[in-house]
Amino acid sequence: MARVLNIAIAGAGMGGLAAAAALRQAGHRATVFDQFAAPAPVGSGLVMQPVGLEVLDRVGALPAAMAAGNRIHRMFGHEAQSGQPVLDVAYDAPGDPRFGLAIHRAALFQALYDAAQDAGAEIVAGHRVIGRQDGTLIFEHGREGPFDLIVDATGAGSPLSPMHARPLGYGALWGTVKWPAGTGLPRNELRQAYRRADRMMGVLPVGQVPDQDGFRTSIFWSLPSDSFDSWHAGGLQAWRDEAVALWPEFAPFVEQITDPAQMTMARYAHGTLRRPFEEGLIFIGDAAHRASPQLGQGANMALLDAWALAQALKAARDDLPLAALTYARARRWHVRGYQMMSRLFTPQYQGDSRSLPVLRDKLLYPMSTWTPIQRILTRLVCGDLLPPLGSLES
Repeated sequence: MARVLNIAIAGAGMGGLAAAAALRQAGHRATVFDQFAAPAPVGSGLVMQPVGLEVLDRVGALPAAMAAGNRIHRMFGHEAQSGQPVLDVAYDAPGDPRFGLAIHRAALFQALYDAAQDAGAEIVAGHRVIGRQDGTLIFEHGREGPFDLIVDATGAGSPLSPMHARPLGYGALWGTVKWPAGTGLPRNELRQAYRRADRMMGVLPVGQVPDQDGFRTSIFWSLPSDSFDSWHAGGLQAWRDEAVALWPEFAPFVEQITDPAQMTMARYAHGTLRRPFEEGLIFIGDAAHRASPQLGQGANMALLDAWALAQALKAARDDLPLAALTYARARRWHVRGYQMMSRLFTPQYQGDSRSLPVLRDKLLYPMSTWTPIQRILTRLVCGDLLPPLGSLES
């Protein structure tokens, strides 16, 4: 008979909640500790890729996510000054009926939060993790435990992870607005425009947002990581004028931004733990690995980590050292492969290089229209160009 483990999960983000649901389904006790008085999401829109949707289905969160989100069948981007296409990837090319699900983080969070609770996980708010010792979690005001296993899902600011990530030169401003009536942009596509690589803007139709009416869309604007203050000081009107001059179809979206507080700055980094576990502790999501968002895999990677952990415990028959090693091996090449590809793609779309955008537009995009390359790009975006769980049975 399998041993029932008492597992603590630090962080009620996407990975932490998915882990809680999966571990409870496997028969373990799962307690999630989060720093906020009421656990809540941070950020704007994202795309759940097919590999992430499979995890949502397995943990019971897919119906709610599908009801709130919006199917995306294509990612298309053009160069703002020439108008020429530079990105065109279809999820269902060449005929595979898959899709991405654009969804607001608040809606995805709610779907996963409800799934974790329905599975029987305990979610404890108001507990900011500052460390661990002898199987216990240490908080600002006391400690809990001991636990058989601690899962670090606290994200990029983890107080438990020893990762030293390299900050990237560019981040992005994100905001959420209503889908404007009369826009010519399609609801089932992620649309982007670029000026070389130092300007990038996008429209992601995300569907419903909790406690807000109407169909919503997330917009984003690429920005050097240290330029938020200068953007703020320059004023909204100057920014709106620049954006509309580069992409006139962006106008009805960006005109809804009337307060700088509507836009949130996201900064990115690259980093990977060589060994995503220590004795009694396993790292998942951004606590274990980080990358730029160019391939849209961040939240999906966290969900895959969560599911892989639950499956590794099952495969190892709850032998914790063996389960940790099995989890690490299962996720190693998928994580490393996608991080490598993210490193290759990012400078072409976010950076100060003048030569890389020319290479992108004149060579790489024409090559991407070849049918064999289209198949590869489709699987790359869907998240399964490399086996997501390695040799671990899913």
